[in-house]
Amino acid sequence: MKFAVLSTSLDPESRSAWLCTLAARQLREAGHTVTHLDLRETPLPPFDNATCYAHPNADLYHRTILEADGVLLGVPVYNWGLGSGARTLVELTGSSDAERGLHGAWFDKPVTFLVSGGLDHGYLSHGAFALGLMYDFRCVINPHFVYATSAHWDAPEMPGEWLAERLSRTVERTVDLAERLRGREYQSVWEI
Repeated sequence: MKFAVLSTSLDPESRSAWLCTLAARQLREAGHTVTHLDLRETPLPPFDNATCYAHPNADLYHRTILEADGVLLGVPVYNWGLGSGARTLVELTGSSDAERGLHGAWFDKPVTFLVSGGLDHGYLSHGAFALGLMYDFRCVINPHFVYATSAHWDAPEMPGEWLAERLSRTVERTVDLAERLRGREYQSVWEI
């Protein structure tokens, strides 16, 4: 199976990026094809709904999501909301406009969240964003997700026991969900 692992934090020491790296490794070790993209290394332009589509990385992200059997989305939480990278990514790769030849890549995708936040009680901060993916693109949001704070890491890029187990189970559930939904014959479209 093919998975897109997308890190959307711009923080040089991003913990959500660490989650993405670990998830991508687990998927590869299980024999899956993984495209792991990080906005820090493969940037996108600010979303302007015009020239942004001509950016060289826009098509790479769009194709990666479109061709994936499942998407793992690494996101940071700031003040009970997701960082701007996640919003820019979805706006750019989700645009649908027949006149301009645009069709969103997110339709019907199983999506798993790998979330890094500062406070334990912010663990549902990605909820509104996930709901938007469900309503706008008919994504199937994996109810198994990771929410980790700095307290869950033993050292940089080294998860503590609880986090390692939670991430492993979440990735396993991601594969299971993608397998169950793979091969559906319909494709949703943008509609109101």
